[in-house]
Amino acid sequence: MLLLGLTGSIATGKSTVSSYLSSTHDLPIIDADLLARSVVEPGTSGYRQILSAFSASTPGLVGIAGGPLNRGVLGKRVFGDSPERVRDRHVLNGIIHPLVRREIAREVVKAWWSGAWAVVLDVPLLLEARLESVCGAVVVVGVGEECQLQRLMRRDGSTEEEARKRVKSQWSVEEKVALAKGVFGERAWVVQNEGTVEELKLQVDQVVREIRRGRVGPWRWVWGNPIVGVLLGTWMVALNWWRRRQWEAKTREGKAKL
Repeated sequence: MLLLGLTGSIATGKSTVSSYLSSTHDLPIIDADLLARSVVEPGTSGYRQILSAFSASTPGLVGIAGGPLNRGVLGKRVFGDSPERVRDRHVLNGIIHPLVRREIAREVVKAWWSGAWAVVLDVPLLLEARLESVCGAVVVVGVGEECQLQRLMRRDGSTEEEARKRVKSQWSVEEKVALAKGVFGERAWVVQNEGTVEELKLQVDQVVREIRRGRVGPWRWVWGNPIVGVLLGTWMVALNWWRRRQWEAKTREGKAKL
């Protein structure tokens, strides 16, 4: 079974692509955003860790009588590019990411057991969290920065300054595409989403056709064999890890020469 990583920066249309892959191409979706919400619900370990790290210095994080985390308040605490915001974001990610990885592993096993030829890992921070190492291919959904800002302001009702802070708190589309191409080469696809929904769907259809080659029909049972899956999966993770290290080393070397 293929693990297809799906990522993109905020307000690029990744959710639209994810929904289309599920509804039209019948692919199981593992939504990291939904998992990230579930692992910090009241009573969970993630909830307690976040309260321990942020509640004393973040008024309004939870109601007077407790209850769910106020995601808006928490977002204002960690979004931005100041040293304090970056530090807080690292702390938050250090709590949530390990918990989400555990849940992703469970969902992958369920998808494999169901006989699916591929499962989509819908993860906004796929590359930042180094989850691409477990994927066999990656799709990056991208738009230009100005288009991204306008969509974010329309969607959330935020000001331009607030939208820019949120955009700057994440890797840019260009950075994600560069890393995806550096690690996966021809197994990395970029879907541009500045046109119509129909144009977007046509791009996604083409990507799925290319990915399905060699993974349907009799080959489906070869890829679905547990022994083959474990061996190839181990080799793939090691290869992706090595390629990322090589890409990062070249990137550092290039910056040092500037």
